[in-house]
Amino acid sequence: MATIIDGKALAKKMQQAIAIEVAQLQTKYGRPPGLAVLMVGDNPASAAYVKNKETACHKAGIVSFGKHFPASVTQSELEQVIDQLNADDRVDGILIQLPLPDKFDAIALLNRLDPDKDADGLHPNNLGKLARGEAGLRSCTPAGVMELLAETKIDLAGKNAVVIGRSILVGKPVALMLLEENATVTIAHSRTKNLAEITRKADILIAAIGRPEFVTAEMVKPEAVVIDVGINRITDYEGKSRLVGDVDFASVSEVASHITPVPGGVGPMTVTMLLHNTLWSYKQKFFSS
Repeated sequence: MATIIDGKALAKKMQQAIAIEVAQLQTKYGRPPGLAVLMVGDNPASAAYVKNKETACHKAGIVSFGKHFPASVTQSELEQVIDQLNADDRVDGILIQLPLPDKFDAIALLNRLDPDKDADGLHPNNLGKLARGEAGLRSCTPAGVMELLAETKIDLAGKNAVVIGRSILVGKPVALMLLEENATVTIAHSRTKNLAEITRKADILIAAIGRPEFVTAEMVKPEAVVIDVGINRITDYEGKSRLVGDVDFASVSEVASHITPVPGGVGPMTVTMLLHNTLWSYKQKFFSS
């Protein structure tokens, strides 16, 4: 059976270290870091994510400037709020909770963020720094994936890594991060032919395709490291609802050397990297002044 990479345990350890550093720096600089999470509408999943983020902020000593808006809010009103937060010296990180309702231009809102306060690393400036291998804010979920891989103590240099999914949220950034660690990277997606042939060559397999239990044991190379980014809610034959990933955990865990569970794998690390990014922005502000 595969070794389970425990995202909850790693997140707890990292968040405790962040809380200690925040306490020390607050004494030195006179204020704590601040994070503003903007949420629009009443999407239950988004509401749960935002609550988790605000709770994690509180525990880490980071001030939460959360702003929740009804679906009736306009694009212009959100732009004004972003401008205000960009100018607010108490705010070091800003996150727009995605997905937004269809009527909004999410890209325009993300591009309006001050790149130095872009807590989710999705501004073109920060994605460009990632592509160039420069220091900067990194997308939270891909950065969390890399921390989980680091926890396995497996050297990624020279390994074949396959990423299933090409989104700007996960697939493309995590591919670039793997390249930074000298892995040989293949990006596969919904139109990839002979997908199983490709995934069976992967020493590191990252599933971020958004299809419940899509990756089966037949698609996985023996002793591969499997990171499951997916989170899908399904209903079983008894009518009970549960969360599953993009990987068929039961079968794949009998083939892989390491595997992340869902829930309890990548999810907690996404929140942790959000705190990490906020603290990083906070330190840059004071270190550069």
